Amino acid sequence: MKRTILTGLFALCVAALPAQIHLSNLRLEARADYQREYADGSEVEDNCGFKGKFLNIRMDGKLGNGFSYSYRQRLNKPNKDASFFDATDWINLTYSTGAWSFGGGKQVVAIGGYEYDAAPIDLYFCSEYWHHIPCYQVGVSAAYTIGGGSDKFMVQVCQSPWRANAGDMYAYNLMWCASYSNFSTLCSVNMMEVYPGKYINYIALGTELQVGECKLRLDLMNRASDEHAFWGKDISMVGEAEWLPNEHLTLFAKATYDVNNTDGSLDLCVLPGTEITRVGAGVEYYPMKNGSKDVRLHANACYTFGENGNLAGALIDKQTLVDVGLTWRIDLLGLGFSK
Repeated sequence: MKRTILTGLFALCVAALPAQIHLSNLRLEARADYQREYADGSEVEDNCGFKGKFLNIRMDGKLGNGFSYSYRQRLNKPNKDASFFDATDWINLTYSTGAWSFGGGKQVVAIGGYEYDAAPIDLYFCSEYWHHIPCYQVGVSAAYTIGGGSDKFMVQVCQSPWRANAGDMYAYNLMWCASYSNFSTLCSVNMMEVYPGKYINYIALGTELQVGECKLRLDLMNRASDEHAFWGKDISMVGEAEWLPNEHLTLFAKATYDVNNTDGSLDLCVLPGTEITRVGAGVEYYPMKNGSKDVRLHANACYTFGENGNLAGALIDKQTLVDVGLTWRIDLLGLGFSK
């Protein structure tokens, strides 16, 4: 209740600001599911039944003179140290001038790949890596856009995702985003401090192809460090295919593969001894007219097999998940569904 009141007060304050401060987007996002989980054929009772998955508030706008802002609060996310800021996915200010832009605040850590980049409310089953990377951190960034907006290069310095191990640690990220008519990329190289003076390095390559009514995505991430500098020994792969036969329907199939065949201790997302695969498929249905995506029904199922070196990992051998649910987005400026 306290979080909801604070968020409402914040929105009222923004609405009362001078006219040059433009609020372009203010919406509430929510998702609720009914799910079943089975481990080697046995029901996992704690993860069965109706679940409230997400409750977010999203705000974007401009301050004038090249400044813009963006904010997303996860209202149902627990606060680990009783701080309201813990449940803030991002809140940042950006200054743009010509092809350059400069940002600061709590940001998404600039790591490549389409599974990583997608909003959590739009994901149903994910890789082991995805479940363990703390992806929102305070930092600064600079970006340069070329080709009329088709290519953007960004450099970012932020708090280490593993700052809980020591407060004064950082991540250094370089990212390339490209968007063409039938082809796009989300690629990065990253150097992240896991313990003071000890780093893990990523090469993350995300590619999306549009072929008629189909979208094909492939993510490949290689992880290495001084302890395990080997290509292909510690990787995650995600492949997904979507078919959009009309504006109301999306059919998809997805597979993930995480492996860590090293003895290193610096990969805290996919632990040594892991080789695990998840495969699944699902359907999304959008009942509203005119291509609106503000109401979505979904149903999906996936199966996981292999070994997970993390005894508390999200993916386990012979795991089955079945999930149906409803997602809706409400435009709070118009007090109705957004257009």
